[in-house]
Amino acid sequence: MQLVEVSTPAHAREFLEFPPRVIYAHDPNYIRPLDQDVNAVFDPAKNKLLRNGECQRWLLLNHAGQTIGRVAAFINREAAFPAEPEPSAPDSADQAPASSTKGIFRKMGGMGFFECIDDQAAANVLLDACRDWLAARGIEGMDGPINFGDRDKWWGVLTQNFGSPIYGASYNPAYYEPLLRTYGFQTFYKQVTYSRSVAGELHPSIMKRAERIAHDPRYEFRHMRRREWRKYAADFRDVYNKAWVKHGVKPMSEEASVKIMKSMLGILDEKLVWFGYYDKQPISFFISLPEINEVLRRFNGKLGWWQKIQFKYHQLRKTVKTMFGVVFGVVPEHQRKGVEAAMVYESALVIQKPGGLPYTHTVLNWIGDFNPKMMSVVELLGATPWREHHTLRYYFDRTRPFERHPVID
Repeated sequence: MQLVEVSTPAHAREFLEFPPRVIYAHDPNYIRPLDQDVNAVFDPAKNKLLRNGECQRWLLLNHAGQTIGRVAAFINREAAFPAEPEPSAPDSADQAPASSTKGIFRKMGGMGFFECIDDQAAANVLLDACRDWLAARGIEGMDGPINFGDRDKWWGVLTQNFGSPIYGASYNPAYYEPLLRTYGFQTFYKQVTYSRSVAGELHPSIMKRAERIAHDPRYEFRHMRRREWRKYAADFRDVYNKAWVKHGVKPMSEEASVKIMKSMLGILDEKLVWFGYYDKQPISFFISLPEINEVLRRFNGKLGWWQKIQFKYHQLRKTVKTMFGVVFGVVPEHQRKGVEAAMVYESALVIQKPGGLPYTHTVLNWIGDFNPKMMSVVELLGATPWREHHTLRYYFDRTRPFERHPVID
């Protein structure tokens, strides 16, 4: 077997073409990711992590020169080598949750875009390449398979429910998990994807809380208006920073929130993007999008002018029947009061209206088992586990005791 670094345009094309040609050639559930999405991960002009990070891709060839595997390794230096805190700065109560998780990625690298024939020796060559490359740069372990970017794309190995993937989700043959575990990877955390019928009813106790909140005049819940998208970008940023920064997440900038909201404008249905307000101040959001893989499966990874025309056709015909719950957030002072249920209740009044929207069920973005409180919330809202991925971790020092991701408050 020959390991080849991706260093030419021909190598980069083969990195894209190998999986559909070999691994998934006869898999009816496979939906090829958009080439432009994959390429963007390795483009310094589009992936900000490459400003202070590093990555390397490889192809694995057999004795006949045919590709039998691919993989990438990467370092996010900001996470792997975080700045030491000022020793004189006292810890405050609201900073405590961040400190409990901040160090878990110290000197950890990433492995991703793993695709391989069902052969342990071939898998070992690919994973050894990642290990050696990372170790030479001061890294002590690797998480994978993950993305060199946000967790909403290609994160974790699929372990349960091998049906067609939702947009951005990892998809792989069932034999990938044993290949990785045999090498020595262990579960760092489980990722549970939930599903809920649009017509499903809330539990009576939850419905009572939802109705109480919804009828409190200090609360208001409404879906976004496309023409006011900049206002909703600001509201999204406000809630996001209050809800997640205490868990060690980097605060979102105004530029980032505008970029995120702007990127959704071409595909969003404004009646699926909901915000909650208390005394006119933003306190929550629930952002869902049409599940575009129901359309993209026809495009074989391409999104040129012809595919964009076809995509618009399907939008106008309302052929997509699934909503994808991208992100959900409530500011801390309004959590556990029924705000989550009230948003679902208010949105259901619009979505379930006869002759209204075409959607029949919702698939929610994955929730890590390190966040049992959020898992309890979505289960109370009538969602049930639908699919499971695992984020795996491998320590280069094989005598090091394994630690799972800590539970967050």
